[in-house]
Amino acid sequence: MAVAIRRALWGSAVMALAGTTTVYAQETTPAPAPQEEATTLDTVSVLGSRTKPRTEASSAVPIDIFDGEKFQNEPSVDMLDKMRTLVPSFVVSTIPIDDAASLVRPATLRGLPPDNTLVLVNGKRRHRAAVITFLGHGVADGAQGPDISVIPSMALEQVEVLRDGAAAQYGSDAIAGVINFGLKRSDHGGAAEAFFGQFYEGDGFTQQYGVQQGLPVTENGFLTLTAEWRSADATSRSVQRDDAAAVAAAGYPGVRDPAQIWGSPETHEDMKFVANFGLSGENIDFYGFGNYAKRDVEGGFYYRNPTTRSGVFSNDGGNTLLIGDLDTSNAVTCPTIALRDGAGNLIDYATVSAQVGALPAECFTFLSQFPGGFTPQFGGRMEDSSLVLGVKGVWGDGWHWDLSGSYGRNDIKFYMLNTINASMGPEQPGSNEFAPGGNRQTETSFNFDVGHDIETGFTHGGPIALAMGAEWRDEEFEISAGDYSSYAIGPLVDQGFSLGSNGFNGFNPRTAGAHSRDNWAVYVDAEAPFTEQFRMSAAVRYEDFSDFGGTTNWKLTGRYDFTETFALRGAISTGFRAPTPGQANAEQVTTSFINGQLRDTAVLAPTNAIAAFYGAEPLTPEESTNYSLGLVWNSGPWLATADWYLIKTEDRIALSNFFTVSDADRAALVAAGHPEAASISEVQFFVNDFDTKTSGLDVVGSYTGDHFGGHTTYSLAANWNHTEVTDRTEAIISDMRVKKLEESLPAYRGYIGVDHQREVFHANARLNWYGGFFEDHLDDGGLPIDEGSAVTVDAEIGWKFASGLYVNVGAQNLFDKVPSDNPWGGIAGAKYPVHSPYGFNGGFYYTRVGFKW
Repeated sequence: MAVAIRRALWGSAVMALAGTTTVYAQETTPAPAPQEEATTLDTVSVLGSRTKPRTEASSAVPIDIFDGEKFQNEPSVDMLDKMRTLVPSFVVSTIPIDDAASLVRPATLRGLPPDNTLVLVNGKRRHRAAVITFLGHGVADGAQGPDISVIPSMALEQVEVLRDGAAAQYGSDAIAGVINFGLKRSDHGGAAEAFFGQFYEGDGFTQQYGVQQGLPVTENGFLTLTAEWRSADATSRSVQRDDAAAVAAAGYPGVRDPAQIWGSPETHEDMKFVANFGLSGENIDFYGFGNYAKRDVEGGFYYRNPTTRSGVFSNDGGNTLLIGDLDTSNAVTCPTIALRDGAGNLIDYATVSAQVGALPAECFTFLSQFPGGFTPQFGGRMEDSSLVLGVKGVWGDGWHWDLSGSYGRNDIKFYMLNTINASMGPEQPGSNEFAPGGNRQTETSFNFDVGHDIETGFTHGGPIALAMGAEWRDEEFEISAGDYSSYAIGPLVDQGFSLGSNGFNGFNPRTAGAHSRDNWAVYVDAEAPFTEQFRMSAAVRYEDFSDFGGTTNWKLTGRYDFTETFALRGAISTGFRAPTPGQANAEQVTTSFINGQLRDTAVLAPTNAIAAFYGAEPLTPEESTNYSLGLVWNSGPWLATADWYLIKTEDRIALSNFFTVSDADRAALVAAGHPEAASISEVQFFVNDFDTKTSGLDVVGSYTGDHFGGHTTYSLAANWNHTEVTDRTEAIISDMRVKKLEESLPAYRGYIGVDHQREVFHANARLNWYGGFFEDHLDDGGLPIDEGSAVTVDAEIGWKFASGLYVNVGAQNLFDKVPSDNPWGGIAGAKYPVHSPYGFNGGFYYTRVGFKW
């Protein structure tokens, strides 16, 4: 029977070489004869090896495997927060007031940016999100990673996390590791579930409803459908800004308290749908899966003070009111209205208002419309879809093959509420709503993979497992222009009023457009057990990109089992991450009135001649060398692993500092045939500029026993991680950026958990700890925060009845731990440091009710 099981596992794994499926014992173990003892196998993963699947204990590289039901039952409903809870080196925070980053939150694995982790679904590459994180607080600045939050957790059979570089096996992006989401494959039964939760503060009410159904497709196939719908109210952990309080004290009406909101954004209509399909024939299997998701996320922006906001209310630091003349053809001159007295104190609103009311009809000021100032609202409507279709089978004597094609798209349209295009004066769009445009990322790929066991006389522990294949991929990043009012240069711009939708200028037709590239790759992967105790694997992959050429990467992995319980494992590999078409080509221009002239602040493509004048060059891949060495102890109910790693990354891609365009530079650029330089004041661009060394240690352990009258599992997971910037150009990467790269993530993070099961009842508790971190509060280097370490507790109890009904009640952050008070709270209104790795909203309690059939 063992041979039959091993062959079934091998066939399933190789037919999924890009990993179309994960493998479970219950699906591959034949029913035992009545006189035989039933055979059971551990849960296995195809990650880390394109040959035989491995368990966590038998793998030559560190892999975490999470059961789908356990993953689903995590107290949060967002996929990113579930990952953060279970994987210590996975860090994501709540993102308030960070433009598009609040729509697709950037997450890091092993201290590296979001696009350094490859994400797979059923082993197939997941497309990127359309968001480039321009504001990523150091580590994620300029990153463009995938959006895993569009996958409903109810659809998952298993989640696998490979914590090791794997670019030689899977291609670009797999520098920090690989995450694979395996979808359920049910041909019958289903479930329905409702989740309700709220923060202790009484806000952030979250509701989620999910349903799943498995259907047979003939006698040899399945179709599993899963849908989820969620909404989440906004939260606020804010204090009143000092300047807003001063304005209110001076009698200005309509000043909100707090004037500016720091909290989780509001999520509307978060809908997710996933379908997974498989049909087995005599010699050929067909499979397919796909998703559709959409959501609307809306959050706050910075408060526009009615006495100081430049380009709207005042252009001299708040001494006098900015007043526009709507008819410059006559001799009427708009008077000057003082906002402060000779001592620098605000003049009371009654005095200022009386003077505004006495202005000639053609004299215009926004103080009439917004006497208390205003706070724009920023939002985005996202749609995400994908489809993968494939066929796999066996040729001749055990040649397994897999042919698949995939398409993915992520589309985001931005909107601004409660704001203005100041240069348009009183002629504003209805309800002060703007559509600044959007981004779209599309990817298409085809894969062909084959695998075979080769019997040789060189290995004594079994055959050489050979895998090889080819891939072609095309990706496109598109910027769509906003509506005219979002970027318009209105009639008041020459009088000092700012143009474009205030807070987030619309993309103008000059910067709109699509940018694409394609690449092809071939790889060979072999694994051989040289003895019963020692095995090695090797992989090599070559990829060629249409925009920068080719790259070759390799990986060597080995494992030696000293005894049945103790083993040494290690790997060394090279890796790469290709710059995305968005990073290599996208441009964004923000225009404002500076020193009496209309000037553009431009993020330019590295190939733009103006960017090249300041040192920009066409982007090349980030390159890495990964080392890992680990110990495994697996004895009965005990399992413990410890893995050290070192990741050296060269030519990392990031946004440069801003370069000021001097008058001499501007004249030289115009003379060289670049007339658009005449209006540019500052330039920023993506650049390969700095190198880093990331080292760390992962420790994972578990013990299972019959305690307290039931079945109890104890678990521990901890990570220590440190990043050091080893080389950079100071003019391009600032000292503050270096400090954020090295210190903005906690150096250590971990948890200890206890999970107790007894008949229909279960209870679990988890103690989480976090190291201290550094925050550059407003990303300008002037408000540093050093936050200390923290401990939080999660707890849950629940019941699962024979009828299929289950009920869970619990709390995340049971004791309502929040960061220390923000020492700069009065400046921008945040009560706490806003990039805390455990969040700043405090405790969250919830109820989960479901029924399985």
